Amino acid sequence: MPVYDLEEQDQIDDLKAWWTRYGGTITVALILGLLVVAGIQGWRWYTGHRAENASVLYSAVSDAVRTKDAAKAKDAIAQLTGRYASTSYAPRAELLYAKMLYDAGDRDGAKAQLAWAVDHSSEEELQAIARYRLAQVQIDEKQYDAALASLDAKHPPSFDGLYADLRGDALVAAGRPADARAAYENALAKLDPKSAYRNFVQVKHDSIPAAPKVAEANAPAQAAAPKSTPATVASEAAPGKAAGAGK
Repeated sequence: MPVYDLEEQDQIDDLKAWWTRYGGTITVALILGLLVVAGIQGWRWYTGHRAENASVLYSAVSDAVRTKDAAKAKDAIAQLTGRYASTSYAPRAELLYAKMLYDAGDRDGAKAQLAWAVDHSSEEELQAIARYRLAQVQIDEKQYDAALASLDAKHPPSFDGLYADLRGDALVAAGRPADARAAYENALAKLDPKSAYRNFVQVKHDSIPAAPKVAEANAPAQAAAPKSTPATVASEAAPGKAAGAGK
């Protein structure tokens, strides 16, 4: 049996007393800490596993779009959006599938996929791209008010120029040239002055005549109708009087 001196025995007794008082709390804290670490590691594994599976399905959609295999693309997109809708791969795959449907003439299907991407994506840039493409399809469908509503939605400032340009296209198609010209002017102000795309917008802007000012529009009419003067009235009435005098 070990023999301790009085000082060591006091230390042991103090340690036992401390453990009796705090040991349960420390044990619980250690267990909770281990559970948190295990939970974090488990969540990382779970999200990584989901992302990996979603990546495989995204590749399947991409391959199907490239080879124009509509059945394969439809099956892969259904699995991806049904099981992994919260991943970043799902809305990206929807953009690919929407283009495939549009090229095949299924505009309603394309709009449905783009709307899904807008509603389910957590990335503002991706939402902006989906809304832009949705507005393009709506313009093709002559749904001008719907297209303008899509373009009115909140989007990152980096898309301001593109959105204003497409807004001009929608207004031109809707027969509102003055509003379209204003939209193109807004686009020109937002786009990079050195970009080739801006030159294209400039051509569209310049093809719409500027609306004449009210004063300028009224000026020709006023010039064409000079005011009558007493001399003019007298000269116009003189032949009639002369004819009456000759009778």
